[in-house]
This record gives sequence, structure tokens and C-alpha cells, in this order.
Amino acid sequence: MESKLLREITPLTQSDCFTLFSREKTEFDFPLHYHEEFELNFIQHAKGAKRIIGDHMEDIEALELVLVGPNLQHGWFTNKHDGGIIKEITIQFHRDLFDEKFLQRNQMHFIKNMFERSLRGILFSKETTQQILPRLVQLPHKQGFDSVLELMSILHDLSISRNLRILSDSTFRNLETISYNSRRVEKIMTYLNANFDKNISLNEAAKLAAMTDVAFSRFFKAKIGKTFVDTLIEIRLGHASRLLIETTNTVNEIAYKCGFNNISNFNRIFKKKKDCTPKEFRLAYTSSGTRTFI
Repeated sequence: MESKLLREITPLTQSDCFTLFSREKTEFDFPLHYHEEFELNFIQHAKGAKRIIGDHMEDIEALELVLVGPNLQHGWFTNKHDGGIIKEITIQFHRDLFDEKFLQRNQMHFIKNMFERSLRGILFSKETTQQILPRLVQLPHKQGFDSVLELMSILHDLSISRNLRILSDSTFRNLETISYNSRRVEKIMTYLNANFDKNISLNEAAKLAAMTDVAFSRFFKAKIGKTFVDTLIEIRLGHASRLLIETTNTVNEIAYKCGFNNISNFNRIFKKKKDCTPKEFRLAYTSSGTRTFI
């Protein structure tokens, strides 16, 4: 029997700004899940545990801080952790804690950008985590409005921090929208997401944008931060990852459904991007008790 992905109902009410949990434990026992709220999760002394964010998974180090956006599946699993005491601080806040118009203000640019990237999960650097930790520990001791101001300040400092990592492929759980601040880019991304299973060329995309190939290539890289080809591959891998978990289709069938016309090429690219084969990826999710979404 296939187990289902858990939709967590957090204890936040509409009258609350955020909630914070601080706890010590020896193992991770909460299943893979998602929820409407943003979640900032600090974990210490859990080296060897496994983190899953969207379609990204890896063994963690002894100290980490992750921001998970709304409706992005996530979970930590005991895995190779030796059973020592794990310290965890979890902050959850409403997705509308910051009004959309407020986020459009110049001073909120970095936080807005961070929230958009958190739809794929963000892992902050060890240095950033060490700097923020004392403030996370003290946050429960602040009162009322001061605690809200401190959370906003922490989020701002995280948003301007260096060496953060984006974890999941962008299309794995495509329930949320990300603003590209460009109608041309939005038009191209909509086209790619609708036609990723077909043979798409840069020339076709350039025509959609009414640009020459060379001009479009430069424009796209400047707006997205990746080449057109890498973006298309990422979209295809995101859909392939989801099919590996949701369906019992063979790896070959999934490869062709996602626009890869060569199975060995699919396996090579998947291994390079995910650090595991498609079969290993599917097995890892199955062993974590996840197969279908609800």
C-alpha cells in the first residue's frame, strides 16, 4: 500500500504572526510533509541525517539552517545519524505576513527575492547559520512587537547573506508562481513548462521573444541566471523526478515523456545533477515512505 504525502496543519491562527518550536530529540520521526506556511528550520548535532526538500536529498552536516517556501515538501530523516541529542528550532509564519504591496517596496527587495527562491528551498552557509543562531535562541525571550521586528531583521540578514544554495529543481512541485519581472521571460517559461516533452530549440524560443538567437541567449542568461539549455534540462528533470515518485512508469518511459530522446543521456544528466541514478532516486523516496502526492 502506498503511503501519502502528509499535508501538515500548523497551529498558527490568523491572529498570530509566527510560531517557534525549540526542542531536543534523538531521532527524526515526522514524515515527509508540506504546509501553506514558510518554515525556517535550524538543526544542530544531526550529522548523517538525511534532508529531503522537493526533489533534492542529501546527508546533512552537524549544523544547518534551511528556509522552506509554501507547499514545498520537506523532511529530515534519522538515516546515518548516530543517535546523539539533536537540537532543533523551527519558525513558521504565514505566507501573507508580508503583504505583496509591502514586498514591492525598494527596502524589501532582498526579502522578496529570498521568498521567491525559497519555493525551491534555501540552505544557508555554515557561517551565516553561526551568526544567526544566537538571535534564534533569544527570539522566544522577546515580547510582542519586538519579537516581530527581530524576525523581520533576521529574515533581512538572511536575504543578503552570501553562499546560500538553492536545493530543489524549480518545477518539481509547480504549485506556486515566481515572478520573473519580465513579460518575455514569463512567456518563454510558460512555453517551456507546456512543451518540455517536445524537441524545443533555442531558435524557437528566440522567435517567441522576437529576438535573434544571440541576443535572446544573453537576455535569458541575464534574467534567469542560467543558460536556456540548462533551464530546459532543469525543467525536464523536475518533471522526471515527480514521475519517478508518483508513478510506476519505467525509467525509459519517464525519460521519453520528459523530452529526453536518449535513455543513456537521461541517466548521465540525472546522475550529474542529482548525484544518484533515477532508480536510486526512486528507491530513496520509496524507503522514506513517500510515493504519491495529495
